[in-house]
Amino acid sequence: MRLAANLSGRAHDQMRPILAERADRIILVSILIIAAMLRGQYLFQPLVDAFSWREASTAMIADNFYRTSWNIFYPEVSWTGPGPSYQGREFQIYTYIVAILNAIFGWHDWFGRLVATGFGLVTVFSLHRLAALVWNERHAHVVALIYAAMPAAIMIDSSFLPDPAMLAFVTLGIWLFLKYWAGGAAWLLPVAALAFTLGALTKLPGLAAGAVVAYLVVIGVGKGQKRQRIPVILAMALGGATVFSYYSWAIFLGESYPPYHVAGSGYIWESGFEKFWKNAFFARDLWETAYYWFYGLPLIVLFVVGLWVPPPLPGPEHGKSSTLIWVPHIWLGSGLLVYLVAAREVSNNPWNLHVLSVPIAFFCARGALFLVSLGKYTYTSLATLSRAVFVVVATVLWSISPAMESMKRPYAAAAQEMGQRLATLVAPGDLVVAISPSVGDPIAIYYSRQRGWVFPPGGGEKMWSVFVDDDETAIAQLEELRALGAGWFAVAKNARDFKRRYFIEHHAGVLAYLDETATLVEDTDTYLIYRMKAD
Repeated sequence: MRLAANLSGRAHDQMRPILAERADRIILVSILIIAAMLRGQYLFQPLVDAFSWREASTAMIADNFYRTSWNIFYPEVSWTGPGPSYQGREFQIYTYIVAILNAIFGWHDWFGRLVATGFGLVTVFSLHRLAALVWNERHAHVVALIYAAMPAAIMIDSSFLPDPAMLAFVTLGIWLFLKYWAGGAAWLLPVAALAFTLGALTKLPGLAAGAVVAYLVVIGVGKGQKRQRIPVILAMALGGATVFSYYSWAIFLGESYPPYHVAGSGYIWESGFEKFWKNAFFARDLWETAYYWFYGLPLIVLFVVGLWVPPPLPGPEHGKSSTLIWVPHIWLGSGLLVYLVAAREVSNNPWNLHVLSVPIAFFCARGALFLVSLGKYTYTSLATLSRAVFVVVATVLWSISPAMESMKRPYAAAAQEMGQRLATLVAPGDLVVAISPSVGDPIAIYYSRQRGWVFPPGGGEKMWSVFVDDDETAIAQLEELRALGAGWFAVAKNARDFKRRYFIEHHAGVLAYLDETATLVEDTDTYLIYRMKAD
């Protein structure tokens, strides 16, 4: 009987790791399902949410690949006239995938959200495995769950934007690189380098995570790792050269074709350190984005606590080295450095903060586990369970729900309605001029399925989100566009510029001019549409 008991005990001990591994897999799959559900609820929403401006331009690029040219090195928008309207932008992996779907299945505006969600799920998986490698499985579950439910991540991963692809590639690349660095197979290095390079090509802020690789090369050289240095440095150099070459081409392209526009502006070397300093590096804009949109107070509290609490001690999977446990700190520091040199650009286009979603999820998870256990790291008591429930409820009520309601509100619904009406009125090849509720937003042109201009016409260094001060100049701009072939003019009645001036009030003289020189085709509660006479 004693022998039987010993054998039973050994069998139980052998089964325990297998059962734990299965439980971990079930938890990971459950987190992926939660992430898919949170993002999928916005799948069929038109591109009218808080990010409609950038979504419209991105969607136009996808459109023009399958409607005009499949050359991935010539991204083209449709809001600067008949074209070609090539612009200097990131490498178009994301839009190319959407274009292929459009070519196969026909045009659907939700394909962009579908592809973005797919990339978001890749990030959830890679982040989970990354967290398990640098900290442990328990932290990995919470890190991945927080990322899955973080308002910023839900919003960006369900938007027609390239940023989800960037973070998916970068996170995958860093995870595979760390596996290689920790003694994994040699094939992991080229795959990791390829994934990371694609991420940086897809959006340049992804380069921030490269500090993790540099950190390990410089600091984390342990037993057996010195021989890895040269291959890693060569892989980094090749990836860096590829990224540099492409963005050099993007700048050349953007500066060579009208409207001479290269995406991204507001860097410290453009605006000057003095302007950044006077505006406190636009910290107020950052706080408002973080508090009202991206995170909310509960997640901010968890993040601050997680920063204060030391990282977990290295487990057996780390050997005796504590090098890997600092990976989230390195990623966060490099991301903040990117913010400091591009604060104005990030404050205008907050989706560029997505590269920080990974370290933020790490520290929120660390803070959550600390608060739930009150530092004792026991998770089975009723008190611990009660605290966990409170953290979850607070996060849902004061972070996720209000933030998503605000960000996904259909701000540009009038523009979509106006654009769809234009699509039924205009003939193929007609050029339109359209003013959306947010001046400069080309979403109405996108839904018209035509090419045309935003108004005031934008491009280059022009400020196209602000109306000119007088009607005479605006009329002259309109006449220039008519001479270039513009045949339709449409304006949302709630259209207002950056200075909060409504078009129908500020430019009443322009509307009076159109009443005399054009034909009013539609006058609804939400928009006006004019048929302009040919020059």
